[in-house]
Amino acid sequence: MEHIWPAFMLIGLIAGIFTGYPVAFVLAGIGIIFSFLNGIPILFLSMGVQRIYSGTLTNWLLVAIPLFVFMGLMLERSGIAERLMRSLASLFRSTPGGYAFSVMIIGVIMAASTGIIGASVVMMGMMSLPAMREAKYDMKLASGLIASSGTLGILLPPSIMLIILGDQLRVSVGDLFMAAIVPGLVLSGLYFLYIGGVAIFAPHRVPAPERIEKTSLGQTVWALTRDLVAPLVLILSVLGTIIAGVATPTESAAIGAAGALILALLSGNLKLPTLGGALYETTKTTAMIVFVMIGASIFSVVFRRLGGDAMILDLFNIHETSPHAVLFMIMLLVFILGFFLDWVEITAVVVPIVAPIVAQLDFGLPGDQVMIWFAIALAVNLQTSFLTPPFGYALFYLRGVAPDLPISTIYRGVIPFVIIQITALLLVIFYPAIALWLPIALR
Repeated sequence: MEHIWPAFMLIGLIAGIFTGYPVAFVLAGIGIIFSFLNGIPILFLSMGVQRIYSGTLTNWLLVAIPLFVFMGLMLERSGIAERLMRSLASLFRSTPGGYAFSVMIIGVIMAASTGIIGASVVMMGMMSLPAMREAKYDMKLASGLIASSGTLGILLPPSIMLIILGDQLRVSVGDLFMAAIVPGLVLSGLYFLYIGGVAIFAPHRVPAPERIEKTSLGQTVWALTRDLVAPLVLILSVLGTIIAGVATPTESAAIGAAGALILALLSGNLKLPTLGGALYETTKTTAMIVFVMIGASIFSVVFRRLGGDAMILDLFNIHETSPHAVLFMIMLLVFILGFFLDWVEITAVVVPIVAPIVAQLDFGLPGDQVMIWFAIALAVNLQTSFLTPPFGYALFYLRGVAPDLPISTIYRGVIPFVIIQITALLLVIFYPAIALWLPIALR
């Protein structure tokens, strides 16, 4: 009976989420309701207001979120990615799996230059699905590939998730950006190996197109080089300034937003409707994230007042369980929550609760390295939340641009890629150097 109220809070949160009511208001409402039920003085809630003001509304680090969102949306609307997709498809046109390799490469480049999941999945679905249909691709593989490659943007920097994780865990966002590069490339490499294996052992699932447009190799290479320059310059300008210590993540986000505007101008696509649409979507996305963080602040303040921290400590029993067993329990909890919650809610609600637990565990690493490693493992884990039904956002983005594609086909198509993501997560957990090598080497 000692932890009855925190348990009821969690049950109320889950029930509120399934009502379909906005999660931000569910979080705040549950916190306020349980504060009244337990006779918590109204003045106590002023701590939540103070935390919202100092931790969210005046946090300069979080200014990077709308800037990176705007950068990604402008880059997607500038037509750069579409031209690059055509050039890559032309390069691999006579190879089994050529379209699949093109989608994967585009996914990596878009992830490293935008970080906007919805834009990446929708864009690649609209551009590549018709061509894959015509080439008689296995639609399960095609849909799983498009959805999973589009989610790379949440892991590879500049990633909005890493910015929020850095804020929640009090870890340098620059270090997280550097730490995410190698795991992101490892995950991308596993995707490539899977596609290559399918192309070799089951080429009928990814056949080369029957009709091939005649272009010389020189023309193809020139077009590919031309279309690669813009995103590479943007990537280097954003990540290079952070890694070199020239700019903070917020300043580099401003550089990226300005660079995206310049690229849109040079491509002739900087028009008032385009700019207005990007600003509207940026405002909507940023408002959603900020409101969830505000609601989570109120929820966590009341949850801790009612003994929620002690309940979680007793649940994981950290003093009698091995550190890796506790870590696996946390990762399993996050993975299961990913079936029902978005990464923003998981990051805002769960991370502040489990972070102190991880900080007390001995993994044989310095304290600051433990939290960087933990953040990257969480990011890889949370990436699966976009692909796991019933509420995987990437699945519904893809269904939105391909309404004739059965949802069962999409669900079956992502299974191999979820397994690959779990494999990458296990690699990061068992080999922390995958995440820690680059930030340590560049210090």
